[in-house]
Amino acid sequence: MTNRERAMNILHYKDVDRLPAVHFGYWGELLQEWAQQGKIPAELAVNNWDGNEKDRILDGLIGWDFNWSCTRGANSGLYPRFEEKVLEVLPDGSKRVLNGSGVIERIKPGITSIPAEDDYTLKDREAFETLYKPKMQYTPERVDFEYFRNFNETRDKDRPIGLNLGSVLGNIRDMTSVVGMSYLMYDEDEELFADIIDTYAEMQYQCVKAVLETGAKFDFAHYWEDICFKNGPLLSPEMFDELCAKHYKKRNDLCHEYGIDVISLDCDGVTEKLLPTWFENGVNTMFPIEIGVWGDQFEPARKKYGKGMLGVGGMDKTALRKDKAAVDAEIERIKRLASMGGFIPCPDHRLMPGTKFELVQYYAEEIKKIRL
Repeated sequence: MTNRERAMNILHYKDVDRLPAVHFGYWGELLQEWAQQGKIPAELAVNNWDGNEKDRILDGLIGWDFNWSCTRGANSGLYPRFEEKVLEVLPDGSKRVLNGSGVIERIKPGITSIPAEDDYTLKDREAFETLYKPKMQYTPERVDFEYFRNFNETRDKDRPIGLNLGSVLGNIRDMTSVVGMSYLMYDEDEELFADIIDTYAEMQYQCVKAVLETGAKFDFAHYWEDICFKNGPLLSPEMFDELCAKHYKKRNDLCHEYGIDVISLDCDGVTEKLLPTWFENGVNTMFPIEIGVWGDQFEPARKKYGKGMLGVGGMDKTALRKDKAAVDAEIERIKRLASMGGFIPCPDHRLMPGTKFELVQYYAEEIKKIRL
């Protein structure tokens, strides 16, 4: 069987010969570590991202079958983005930088993790109408029509490829910052917050529609959100449902019209309280299902939602920093999850610094031995 057939059969409760060995990429620091340790060629540690040629070469060295986070779509973000520029250099060498979303970040030298947010531009109606709304409009320039018209002939036939559906709220959080979004929701202008969501969502819907109308066929569709943290969502489930449910439904209904029935969503953190909005409006696959300090989120949700809930992820990646015994214990745990059907094990986020190359190879090898 091809990896594409394996993955889609599992998510449709059909027979497969074995589990695929699936991953979700790496922190850049980890790839640098592996290069310095002589585990991988140095060139594979630079400009390596989900599904590109370097990522696929690394798959071969490790033994992965494919990276789940391989999607194609229109340019559905701010267009054009804000010009990135350094606003200030601080005495400790940190820089205050205006990023492409209009948020001012504090970048510390030598640190490549998510930077702190110092300030933000999208604070009021005037900023939205003059600076952001013009960048949230659909234009044909957002879509590479020639690429998608030839997509079915030129695509990788062995791996599943998803249609990028964009984001209903996650991208907006990037524009407002977490602090700014909180003020907009509760203290300043709820009507403005709703207008931002509606404007952005309509543009993204038009982008998805334009891609699908080219005739390009996809194995699944995929959202990126990241609107939860270790204690739950960044806004009340009631407000989320009121403002966002209709946009998921509209986009997902469109996917269903074009024969896409696996709709995946990437949200970190504890997602339990937002699952009703997603699952009642067409999302059916959670990814990467973080374990974190709160434990397994897939099995309780499967018991609640039944076989209509699919999953990709749920493997505690921290085991890959420890030893074979820890990896074996984690494999035994996810065997039980895989036996439920509709579930593809995958490390629950990008592999972080300190992950042991040989343990990743061992994990990929052992996963491919599992028969369902």
